[in-house]
Amino acid sequence: MVTDGDSVVSEVLPHEAWESLKSEPNTVLVDVRTRAEWSFVGFPELDNFDKKVIRVEWLAFPEMSVNPTFTGELFSCFGDRFPDKIFFICRSGVRSLDAAVYVSDVLREIGRNTLCINVAEGFEGDLDEDRHRGNLNGWKQRGLPWRQS
Repeated sequence: MVTDGDSVVSEVLPHEAWESLKSEPNTVLVDVRTRAEWSFVGFPELDNFDKKVIRVEWLAFPEMSVNPTFTGELFSCFGDRFPDKIFFICRSGVRSLDAAVYVSDVLREIGRNTLCINVAEGFEGDLDEDRHRGNLNGWKQRGLPWRQS
């Protein structure tokens, strides 16, 4: 997927992200949803292969404005070793795509060669005919590991 400007962010389905996270050691998953979503809806689980999901709000609740410390919070999780790939996930794949494009641009500006990849369908997936999420697709519906706090 080609996005605004020179940014290139690819997209994968949830199970493809899971397989890459499982088989490639220097990959991470960043959940960009809000604290409320993590608490009430749940979040992906990567404990099966000793990885933790990085949770950093892209849009801060309740205003839903861009978190001005997003990249600082995210990059502090990496220390001096940036991952080869960063997978971004949100509820349906929209916010995570925006975050992935932004981070891709920042990484390019600072000379880092890290791939940013959006998880299409997100954690809860698309709306069904009754305007409910979690029934058509997404991380949870595809049976990938998750938990609630």
